[in-house]
Amino acid sequence: MRIAAILTALVVAVSLYFLVFERAAVLDVAGSAGAAVGTPAQEAPDQPSGVSVVAVSSTARSIGSAVVLRGRTEAARQVEVRAETSGKVTSEPLRKGSFVAADEVLCSLDPGTREVALAEAQARLAEARAGRPEAEARIAEAKSRLTEAQIDQRAAASLSEGGFASQMRVASTDAGVESAKASIAAAESGLESVVAAIQGAEAAVAAAETEIARLDITAPFSGLLETDTAELGEFLQPAGLCATVIQLDPIELVGFVPETEVARVELGAPAQARLASGGTIDGTVSFLSRAADPETRTFRAEIRVPNPELAIRDGQTVEVAISAAGQQAHLLPQSALTLNDEGDLGVRLVSADTTAAFVPVELLRDTPQGVFVAGLPDQADVIVVGQEYVSDGVPLDVTYRETAG
Repeated sequence: MRIAAILTALVVAVSLYFLVFERAAVLDVAGSAGAAVGTPAQEAPDQPSGVSVVAVSSTARSIGSAVVLRGRTEAARQVEVRAETSGKVTSEPLRKGSFVAADEVLCSLDPGTREVALAEAQARLAEARAGRPEAEARIAEAKSRLTEAQIDQRAAASLSEGGFASQMRVASTDAGVESAKASIAAAESGLESVVAAIQGAEAAVAAAETEIARLDITAPFSGLLETDTAELGEFLQPAGLCATVIQLDPIELVGFVPETEVARVELGAPAQARLASGGTIDGTVSFLSRAADPETRTFRAEIRVPNPELAIRDGQTVEVAISAAGQQAHLLPQSALTLNDEGDLGVRLVSADTTAAFVPVELLRDTPQGVFVAGLPDQADVIVVGQEYVSDGVPLDVTYRETAG
């Protein structure tokens, strides 16, 4: 009995092998045998011409393709306003959260002896300026003496030629001319000293006036106080903090664009952002970095958003969608996606000769209705059922159904 069971199993195994793996050869042999005994070939039942699959006829459509970033809000400007001179604060403090206008006084410092120093510098300037006319008069007098000495010199030279003046007199007039020239040089040097004194006095006056102007520390632009101003009676040294001012209108949305997407972002492109609190805001791209962050290989992008009500705060988390150029894409069921032997993502199409053909695709967007993919012709018959059981060039028996969206 055991030998019979073994023989039966062997026969069944051999039969299954030929039916599964050598089916074409068995059918050819069976057809030949049927023809030999006179069985008409037309009496064999009709067989499908290929593998049965289900496909959809898909037409490409244009879809908007946004670049999505996660980022944060940033104040357009933020400055720590610091003292440029030393002094005791004499103004009442302004409380944080207050709105301040440009050039509004934030902190006032005690002038001390600065006004006295200014008055002294102004007096020295007046004294230096008063000496200038006298120095200029000395130059004019020295030039007049030089002219007189030159006249005497010419006269003595003429008389000497006629034998009416001695050489002693000629030499005396020559010495007078040289003495007059020396007097002019000395007078001009005196004038230069006076001019230098005037300039020094003017510089001292300007320094004293600047020092007094620094006593009032003002807001560089309109904005909000992020901190209280310095307290009354506090002593500020140079670089001491008076207050921090931020400007929130407009506000900046800052995100970082991957290097694979940066070519799709353009300056001035519209953008929409969703705050973590749930609100949405609209703006435009105002800046795109030309240099990548060396650690993340991303590029900083800034979106400027109007914020007249100051409802958006600095440092909030946002998700930004920057509009980019539209793209042609097909909406297909996610189950239609498959992989080829190299691991490429794609779909299988019904080719013109009703055979299967693999085409790689790029996944653009996932939606409840399916996935948008690019890389297919404008009109394509996509296999949605049975694509895993066929390969390139396999004949198909196709059944079509309507698309789902």
